[in-house]
Amino acid sequence: MKKFILLGLSLMTILSSVAQSSRVFRSEFLTYDTREDATADRRSQIARHTVFKPTLFTEGAGQKRYLQNLEIDGTMNDYNLFLHLENIGAAYTLLINNEVVAEVEDPITPADFMVSSYLHQGLNEVIIALRESLTPQLQEGVKPLGAKLFDNSYFFAQRRLAVYDYSIILEPDSTRQFAQLQLDVAVINDFNFAETIQVGFDIYNPKGKLMEFSVNELEVEGRSIDTLTFHPYIYHANEFKWGGGQRSLYSVMLYIKRNGMLWEYIPLKVGFGKTEYSNGKFYRFDKELQLKKKAHFNAKADREQTRKEIEQLRQGGYNTLCPDYPQPKWFYDMCDAAGMFVIDCANINSPTNNDNRTVGGTPANEPALVDEYIERVKAMYYRSRNHSCIIGFALSGTNSGNGYNMYKAYEWLKSVESRLPVFYEGAQGEWNSDK
Repeated sequence: MKKFILLGLSLMTILSSVAQSSRVFRSEFLTYDTREDATADRRSQIARHTVFKPTLFTEGAGQKRYLQNLEIDGTMNDYNLFLHLENIGAAYTLLINNEVVAEVEDPITPADFMVSSYLHQGLNEVIIALRESLTPQLQEGVKPLGAKLFDNSYFFAQRRLAVYDYSIILEPDSTRQFAQLQLDVAVINDFNFAETIQVGFDIYNPKGKLMEFSVNELEVEGRSIDTLTFHPYIYHANEFKWGGGQRSLYSVMLYIKRNGMLWEYIPLKVGFGKTEYSNGKFYRFDKELQLKKKAHFNAKADREQTRKEIEQLRQGGYNTLCPDYPQPKWFYDMCDAAGMFVIDCANINSPTNNDNRTVGGTPANEPALVDEYIERVKAMYYRSRNHSCIIGFALSGTNSGNGYNMYKAYEWLKSVESRLPVFYEGAQGEWNSDK
């Protein structure tokens, strides 16, 4: 069993709601110890990464409890530990050392938790209690992926001075011939005192040619977050337009240094192009984009089968996939690589009584559920927003009624996303949909 380090105080977060919870809403990424491992996605070589695969140890009273012991090594104390949970297939309660860390009703969307404050030096008990959802009405008829239980769940550590999140776009300049990289990196300092960090990147075109690189230094005040921006021009990008079946991704390596030592690497992919939405129409490079959508397309448990189906759809003239709920990260990576557009969707599916507008007559108009609605939309948005394939977001894949919760979910999403449209077929002409 790999040993982890003794972890410090809880991570400060960008969102006030996250500050009150262990759940972290951000881009889904891993940090690697070497550039070679980052490029090859060799997770087994990450020193502070271990698979989370608990075993069933008790069952009863409507619950199945799974346990995994985690040993914490006290020789290092400048890291924070995260738990990534995926393929749970049921609502669950996360407990560490008999303390409740989180209650999650969404059985499908992958979730990340910063669990440092619940751990102590020595052996720790991490328990997942699978249970019946308190909000089953929000996922009527939605079936999980079908992957093995806890598949792609893991622990990983980040330094307490580290990349917290990022935003990346490679969009055309005014001439539509060159690109400008819009890379914004949020850096978190979880120490109590100011620290200096160096953040760097390099970008390679689809043929492997180095196009630009830079390293900037930033002093971050204690217990705070600051942002570094990189906005260089990338020339000859017109030769590598992304989208519509065009396989042309740039490779970006994001890394950090402290006192001249390289700390961690984060590999990214980005396509050249910009999707704009105006008057009910999509545009790319100032030309109208004709969408041929495949509705209700969700990843299969078998990745190769999913890849083949995406390729077949692309050959059949489809260029846009509309899933019913958030997909695993590898699905978006696959669509990035295939040049397939995606309109991502939150896990909200409650068509029963969708025309009932009385308070509580439908989940969409039950104010007690508003936090759950917004949490599901957040979980969808932050995981996929940096993928080149994403051209829009949907509050639901069906007509799930309309009302207070859908209004608030739309308002929240529009407050953080000004570039891409937000759709909801259940709006039926009301203001909480961009079409």
